[in-house]
Amino acid sequence: MTSTAPAPQPPPPRTARRSLPRQRPGRHARPRVLDHGAWFLVLPALLPILLLSVAPLLYGISLAFTDSQAGRTDPTRWIGFLNFRDLARDTLFLESFGIGLVWAVGVTVPQFALALGLALLLDQELRLRWLARALVIIPWAMPEVVVGVMWRLVYHPDAGILNETLRDLGLGSGQAWLTGLDTALPAVVAVGIWAGLPVTAVALLAGLQNTPRELHEAAALDGAGAWRRFTTVTWPALRPVALSITALNVIWNLNAFALVYVLTGGGPGGRTRLPALFAYEEAFRYGQFGYAAAMSCVLVAVVAVLLAVFLVGRLTGGDEK
Repeated sequence: MTSTAPAPQPPPPRTARRSLPRQRPGRHARPRVLDHGAWFLVLPALLPILLLSVAPLLYGISLAFTDSQAGRTDPTRWIGFLNFRDLARDTLFLESFGIGLVWAVGVTVPQFALALGLALLLDQELRLRWLARALVIIPWAMPEVVVGVMWRLVYHPDAGILNETLRDLGLGSGQAWLTGLDTALPAVVAVGIWAGLPVTAVALLAGLQNTPRELHEAAALDGAGAWRRFTTVTWPALRPVALSITALNVIWNLNAFALVYVLTGGGPGGRTRLPALFAYEEAFRYGQFGYAAAMSCVLVAVVAVLLAVFLVGRLTGGDEK
C-alpha cells in the first residue's frame, strides 16, 4: 500500500500595496518651515545672540549717524554721514588705522611661522610630548590683562628681567621698551605674537594629525626628503586649516584692545594707538559717542570685507588647489 504525499498548498495571495504618489519638487512644492515646537527649542540659544550681539550692533550703527555726546542737555540730532565725512579727513584716525594694519600683519605672519614650526615639532614622537603640549596652552589660557601686566614687568626699564639680562650679558644698560617712540610698537607686537601663538599652533597641530600617515610613508619610499614631503604631502593637507586660522588671526588682531591698552594705553605719542583704542578714547575720554560709533562702523566694515573674501575663497574651492 503506497502513501501519497499531500499536494503543496499554493501561497496566499499577495495583498497589493497602496503606492503613495511621489511628490516631485517643483515650483508648487511647499518649503519646509520650523514648527512652533522647534522655535521654542531654538529660542534659548537665539535670545542671547539677539540681545547681546545683534541689538548692540544695530544700536551702534544708528548712533554713528547722530551727534551724540556726553553731558549734553539738548536731544541728539540725526546728522547723516557727517561723522564719516569727518573721519575721512581725520589724519589721526587714518594714522591709527595704519598702525592697526601694521599690528595685524606684524603679529599674524611671524605668529603663523613660529606656530607651524612648533606644530611640526609637537607632531613628532618625542618624550614627554604630552607635557610639552600642555605647556604650550598656558599663554592662551591666561587673561589678556594678566598677560599685559606680566609683560609690563618684563619690560620694566629698571627692574625688568629683560633689561637685567641685557646688563648681565654686557649688551647695554637697557631700554625703555614701552615708552620709547621706536621700541613701543615692536615690543607690543612681540607680546601679541607670544599671546596668540598657542591657538595657531594647536589648530595647525590638529591639521597635521588629520594627515594620513600612509601618504608620508609612500613619499618616503619614493625617496622624497623632508622638504619634499612637506611641500607635496603635509602642506596640501594643512592648507585649509592654515587659511582658516590665518583669516581668524587677522580679524582678531584688527579688533585687539585689552592687551595693548594694558601695556601702553596707546602711547607713547599714539605710536601704539590701534583703531579700537582710538574709538575707546573718543567715546569714554572725550564723550564723542557718535564719532566713536562711526569709527567702530568702519572697523566692522573692514572686518566684514575680509571675512567675505575668506568665505568666497572657501566656497569657490580655492583652498583645494
